[in-house]
Order: sequence, then C-alpha cells, then structure tokens
Amino acid sequence: MMPRTVIRGGLVITAAEETHADVLIEDEKIVALAASDSECARGWTADRTLDATGKYVIPGGVDPHTHMEMPFGGTFAADTFETGTRAAAWGGTTTIVDFAIQTKGHALREGLDAWHLKASGNCAIDYGFHMILSDVDQGSLKEMDLLVAEGVSSFKLFMAYPGVFYSDDGQILRAMQRGAANGGLIMMHAENGIAIDVLVEQALAEGRTDPRYHGEVRKALLESEATHRAIQLARVAGAPLYVVHVSAEEAVAELTQARDKGLPVFGETCPQYLFLSTDNLAEPDFEGAKYVCSTPLRPREHQAALWRGLRTNDLQVVSTDHCPFCFTGQKELGRGDFSKIPNGMPGVEHRMDLLHQAVVDGHISRRRWIEIACATPARMFGLYPKKGTIAPGADADVVIYDPAAEQTLSVETHHMNVDYSAYEGKQITGQVQTVLSRGTTVIDQREYAGRAGHGRYVPRATCQYLS
Repeated sequence: MMPRTVIRGGLVITAAEETHADVLIEDEKIVALAASDSECARGWTADRTLDATGKYVIPGGVDPHTHMEMPFGGTFAADTFETGTRAAAWGGTTTIVDFAIQTKGHALREGLDAWHLKASGNCAIDYGFHMILSDVDQGSLKEMDLLVAEGVSSFKLFMAYPGVFYSDDGQILRAMQRGAANGGLIMMHAENGIAIDVLVEQALAEGRTDPRYHGEVRKALLESEATHRAIQLARVAGAPLYVVHVSAEEAVAELTQARDKGLPVFGETCPQYLFLSTDNLAEPDFEGAKYVCSTPLRPREHQAALWRGLRTNDLQVVSTDHCPFCFTGQKELGRGDFSKIPNGMPGVEHRMDLLHQAVVDGHISRRRWIEIACATPARMFGLYPKKGTIAPGADADVVIYDPAAEQTLSVETHHMNVDYSAYEGKQITGQVQTVLSRGTTVIDQREYAGRAGHGRYVPRATCQYLS
C-alpha cells in the first residue's frame, strides 16, 4: 500500500479555478479536496503531510510533443527516455506524449513496437505515443484504425522534409479522411517543404551557409501557406486538425480565421517561439546552430501574435517539441552547410517555469498557464481528467510550486542530456519544489527521488474537444 498523503496550505490552481485547499491522496489517486480551514480537511489523517503554505499546488504538466531518442540526419536526439523524462520531472511535467516513427516501407506496428521497447522500464513519469506516418498507403490507413482502438489516437504528417517524412496532398487527404472516420486526430507539420528545398539549394549555391540562413529560407509565408492548405484539406475530409509548433504571425491568422468559422482546427506553439528569435540564430561563431529547429525561430515581432493567440484561444497548447542535439559533435555536423544541422532544441525541463514567467510578465493569467500546459493538452489527446487537473479521481500528478523562488537557467544546472542551454543566463521567477507522479515523490524539495521504470505507458482516448 502507498502512504496516504495530504498536501496542506497551498493555493490549488486548475484551469477552472483557484482555491485555498488541502489535497488528500491515496493509492495513486486524488481522493478529496477541502478548504484548508475546514473541519473536513482538519479531520484527515495521513502517513505523510506536505506543507505547501505560500506555494501553488498545480497539476503535473502534460507535454504532448517530445522526441526522445529520435533519429535525425544521421544522429539521434541526445535525451533517452530515461534522461528526458527525469528532466521533465525536474521541470514539473509528469506526462509526455512522444512520437513513434513509421519507417518508410514498414508497418506502423513495427515503428510503435520499437518505441515501446525504447521507453518501457526507462521512464520516470507516465508517457503515451503519437504515430508519425511516413508512408500513407492502404496498409497504413487500415493500421490507423487498430492503433486508435488501442490508445494511439493521433497521427503526425509532414508537409516538410521531402524524401524523409514528406506526404503529398493526396496522401494527407486520405489520412485525414481515415481520421474523420476512426476518431484519430491529424497533427500537421505545416511548412511547404518542396519550396523550402529550392530556397535551401539556392542559398547554399550562393555561399549563404551560416545557421541564420536556416531561418531565412524557411519563410513565414511558407508556414502560413501550408497551414492554409492543411486547413482546406481537413475541411474537404471533414476532419479535425492540430497544427504543431506554430511560429509565425501569418500562420496564427490562418488558424484564427478557421476557428472563427467554427472549424475544429487547433494549434500549439512552443516556448522557443515565445522567448527566442532570429537574433539567436544569428549569433556569431556558429553559436546560432544551437537554435536551429523547424519551424524556425522568427523575428521578435511575431511574438506578440503568439501571445495574443494564447490569450484568445486561437492557440490552445504550449508544448516543447523537445528534440535536443549537443552542440559538440551533433549541431557541428552542419558547419559550412546549415541544411545539415540537426533540427531540434532542448526544452522539456523549462516549459512550466517559462510559462510561469509569462504569468509574472502579464502575458497570461495563472489559470491560463495551467490550461495551456496541463488541462488542454490532456483533453486534446484523450488523457483528461486522469491527467491535467486536480480533482477527485484524477491521477495524483501534483506539483508544489514556489512562485517567489528565483532561478537562473543554465547548462550548469539543467538536467537534460545536452551540452548547452537555449536560455543560458535567463533569470526567471518561480520554481518547482516537489513533484508527485501518481502519488509517488519524484522531486522532493529540489532533490531527485524518482526512478527509471516508475513511469507507465498510458493508452489515450480520442480528442475530447470533438465529442
């Protein structure tokens, strides 16, 4: 039997409300909440009591977009499921949804099994999978039905990366039609990869090889064009659409227009687009390579549109797209040719803290912080109310958060398996103190108390915004 735990004296914040309440936890679940000064709460007995006085008590974060151990450009993402989920826990995230990859010419099942093997017994927190479709044909379309039935209910397609993950409009339409029939949510990397490849070729031929040109060739207009096209294809298919890592003002405008028509179209952005910019890509001495990801960082002016989209709910989710590559030996593969720099950035540890800084800065409210980082990702991907909230019956994924603590983000102190920080020297207010995953302590007063293998695979229902 697990110890009966009570968290006393904190401000409980969910997407719906803020209340001074004590939280009772038993057998991996939250069993009750009661006002801190109530007779009910005072009557609770427990094996251990956690004091949250002066702190926030929030749901564990749900990061629905990570790439642990992902193969890319002849190398692999530097975080394993063990190191990556441990770092996630340090940052107050208690569930990730990672991407299993179908290899071209192979079955979806084969790809999914390979990712189960990588993750099983290695995760510090709970995890689920999306499926990347690299090969849309009759076989993979049929397999989509089977995967939805067993809890892999979302499928990612790419309008980018010709020759690797790219799907043409006909393949995308077929996958969307299948999703409309079986309840699967199509996730889209929306960039016009065919046009981008032309611009890459031209840039390299002209000797423009530095990391900053990665941002210049992957134009905002080619993100918004692809976003527009994906929306129209989804309309033709009668399917919902989730656009990943939205970075450009013009792409937000496409999503806003679709949502104003009442279409089931959703969008996520990531902390790197909210806090970093092309200024970082232009850092001298190849330092800009650290910030190469796709969609790319944009000029700073785009940030206002992203924050506005998060406030107006035209963007619903903040994920990390965590896909770290070390500067030494990995990012350096692209010296002299920006197109060979592995695409991806570290971030799984800092999402909750950076979004709390956004609360401090006045971009979003506390409840909106929890909504975009916990509740909405859980609902979007069929995990709510098991994940993403603090309520009786929910998994006891709970974070005690100190809103006044100050910290400086740095490679010296982070726990991700990568040799640089994208936010080196950034000072932020707010820090995770204690993290429970299904009632088990993973972070205890800034000490790691977790273990590989505690995290369980979580099958997911279909998107809860469509029922």
